[in-house]
Amino acid sequence: MAVLAFVMFASYAGVLQVLLPNQLTTLDASHKVADLSIIATVSLLFTLVTQPIIGTFSDRTRSRLGRRGPWIILGGATGGVIVAFTGALTSVVWVGVFIIVGQICLNAMQGPFTAIVPDRYPRERRGVASAMFGIGTSAGLTIGVIVAANLAAQIGIAYAIFGGTILVVALVFVLVNRDYSSAASRTDRLTWRAFVGGFWVSPRRYPDFAWAFAARFCFILGYFLVLFFQLFILTDYIHLSVADANKTIGLLAVITLVTTIVSVVVGGVWSDRAGRRKVFVYVASGFIAVGLVIPLLLPSVGGMMLMSAIAGIGFGLYTACDTALMTEVLPKDGATAGKDLGILNIATNLPQALSSAVGGILIATLGYSALFVGGIIAVVVAAFVISRVKSVR
Repeated sequence: MAVLAFVMFASYAGVLQVLLPNQLTTLDASHKVADLSIIATVSLLFTLVTQPIIGTFSDRTRSRLGRRGPWIILGGATGGVIVAFTGALTSVVWVGVFIIVGQICLNAMQGPFTAIVPDRYPRERRGVASAMFGIGTSAGLTIGVIVAANLAAQIGIAYAIFGGTILVVALVFVLVNRDYSSAASRTDRLTWRAFVGGFWVSPRRYPDFAWAFAARFCFILGYFLVLFFQLFILTDYIHLSVADANKTIGLLAVITLVTTIVSVVVGGVWSDRAGRRKVFVYVASGFIAVGLVIPLLLPSVGGMMLMSAIAGIGFGLYTACDTALMTEVLPKDGATAGKDLGILNIATNLPQALSSAVGGILIATLGYSALFVGGIIAVVVAAFVISRVKSVR
């Protein structure tokens, strides 16, 4: 789980945070912020429906590879090929098309992959399972940026490496980490009415599910408001050259990786032993808020380094318990985990889409400092919202 999560999120981070901005800077420097915001927003909006739909199909899939395996292979292979060829494109429009389709394919892999936690782990072990997913996610977000930053000058090779790795690891994951066969399982006939209606989870009937969704939405929005524009923050707010910014973003990623890995391991084990999840969200929100204050007071490379270290602790603590917490608020005791986790993952994709749009507006109207203020407000709101969840301690 950690390996596949690592490769998947390394691709997300490396492509969207480094390779795509660099490619757009080369192709259309005067409109780079607008181009990035539009492509990322459209891409992430398309992926909103991908995970719930594919999750529904995976819940009902019958194969010797289990319910999730065929979709992990299909999404990983198709997405990997598309990513690999993106670096050869010289048109902003075609770059946007390939990025959008590639992200849809990778999300078709991510939805069923996430459902493995409730499929295979009992509640009392989901903190550790969440930590493994978190380690892969955190390391991927960091190493992906480092690799992409170091290969930014050879962008075609960089895209090919990310795409090829996704394809290979997705296949190996399914074949080595074999799921139980679902070939003989039975399921009710799925009607269009039931299919469409299944995407609505009543907040009145399942309030904890709704509160958990809202809390994740706010936390991810606050974190990615700054993270998504990190390269441009370094060039336009800290005033580094593009070359120095690419080097610095790698250094910041290493700092984040170290603090995140430590906190995600400690948080995952501690969460299982204590039988608590929400307190880790409170503490995580506090660390993120403190971290985002620093560049406002110290707009320098040193300030960004301190921010990365402190925010990394917060993100690690959050990641350590987030997946476990989400699996404990699923309707019907997780019987439709693929679909329901796909819906919850909208709370990851939608705020990322909005972070690019909202961030672009904030930069254009109020400047880069507004990104940090907006992020602080969002994570504080997340801590308040998660306190409304009653079924999880």
